[in-house]
Amino acid sequence: MSLQSLGYLAFLPLTAAVYLHLPHKWQAPFLLGASWCFYLLAAPGMFLVLLGCTLLPWLCGLGLLGPHKKACLRLGVLGCLGCLAFFKYAGLLAAPLSAFLARAGLAVQLPALAMPLGISFTTFASIGYLVDAARGEAAPERSFVHYALFTSLFATITAGPICRAPALLPQLHAEHRFSEGRTVRALRLYALGLFKKVAVADVLMLFVRPVFSNIAGHGGPALLAALLGYTLYLYFDFAGYSEMARASGLLLGLELPENFKTPFFAANFSGFWARWHISLSSWLQDYLFTPLVWADASRIPLLGRKIGRFSPVFCVFIVFFLSGFWHGNTLPFVVWGLLQGLYRAGEELCHRYLGKPRKKAPAYTVWAKRAGVFALWAFGMAFFAMGSGIGADGPRPVGDALALLGGILRGWSLTRFAAEARAAVLAGFYANGLMAAAWLAFAAFGLVLSVWMDWQRFARCKSAGAEEMLAAQPTRRRWVLYYLLVLGIFAGLIMQNGGFGGQSFAYAGF
Repeated sequence: MSLQSLGYLAFLPLTAAVYLHLPHKWQAPFLLGASWCFYLLAAPGMFLVLLGCTLLPWLCGLGLLGPHKKACLRLGVLGCLGCLAFFKYAGLLAAPLSAFLARAGLAVQLPALAMPLGISFTTFASIGYLVDAARGEAAPERSFVHYALFTSLFATITAGPICRAPALLPQLHAEHRFSEGRTVRALRLYALGLFKKVAVADVLMLFVRPVFSNIAGHGGPALLAALLGYTLYLYFDFAGYSEMARASGLLLGLELPENFKTPFFAANFSGFWARWHISLSSWLQDYLFTPLVWADASRIPLLGRKIGRFSPVFCVFIVFFLSGFWHGNTLPFVVWGLLQGLYRAGEELCHRYLGKPRKKAPAYTVWAKRAGVFALWAFGMAFFAMGSGIGADGPRPVGDALALLGGILRGWSLTRFAAEARAAVLAGFYANGLMAAAWLAFAAFGLVLSVWMDWQRFARCKSAGAEEMLAAQPTRRRWVLYYLLVLGIFAGLIMQNGGFGGQSFAYAGF
């Protein structure tokens, strides 16, 4: 059950209506039951995995109350990481092991394991909980119901945001009742997220997928347009999901963390990552970068004599390089992580040796930097798209990403681009010339409106919440935006053949 499906549009208000009217002592058990029902409907064969991945860190958290704190912390963290690594990378070994066993005379075909829904996000939340509890920043949760709800809340389990125990667990213990103002915020936020998903992201993918499915058959302009389209698709898809997840939490009385704050207006990569997938980047900073910076490197054999601590620049590079392994188990994701590490480490080295840029630079300089950040990010998206298997049945090799980037330099003809773009829309949307023109007009409308709203949020509202941007608009403009959002949502759903299921969210597979 996806957050934009008809089933969810019935599930969410029904769950909220019951939850907000239950006695306080029954609210958490009911919400956990609803979350487990959501999970069973979405991934029925993986519930026992979810239960096991919930039980282990909870028991280790209780162990932090006893005399063996370090052992319990290590067991919990390594157990969570081991479970994540097993499901992420065991599939890579299934075919080689089956071939090895066949050569040894054992005809055993090992199955490729499916990734449990949301395992990356629940793993990171669990590790954060254990570390916070060990540091004394959060009390170990004695109630299994509340801990299980913290890690498997239906609004966040599919693709985050990654929640922190000190922020969310107290809310889960609190009593929640209906609030008109909070409900209005939730409806605004859900409408914004749904618009970005079905009226922008899914519409762009109708063009991107046919082009990526035949890289060799398209010229440079079409490949460049598809790469930029995918870059925007990933942003609007994931930002839309995150806003719908936050809206779901608000409807229940829960404040979930923001995941995106207009990242494409950042003028450097440190600012970009402070605005993109914020719950992940802040998690990496607090639980990986900071421990690495303060780690005692003198214990490392041979190297330890020469270095006392790791360089912060080295730690920045390692953190982003490892983020590529978290995103996927194929080489394109590793290359993508390597690029992010080079971007961030290179930026830090430039600041160190060339000095930090002036805070009040001319507007043309700032916009040039924003364009540079966007171009480098889009370059990396070629590898991310191939790792995600866009245009194919599964992950694609690094060679396809290199072919895509190299192909951008060939066949620069306006006539060819027009013909290829039209053919891609006819294949991905509807085999009719008039409908292809309608797709182009609607895609332009969705992009212009979404970018304008992001600009309003960045420049006029100081990057406040997306729903606050809507609330801050003058009354007439705000109601015009409401109507445009609703009409855009329905038009986007119709363009997806009328199905509320739509395409799955990009990060649901991580």
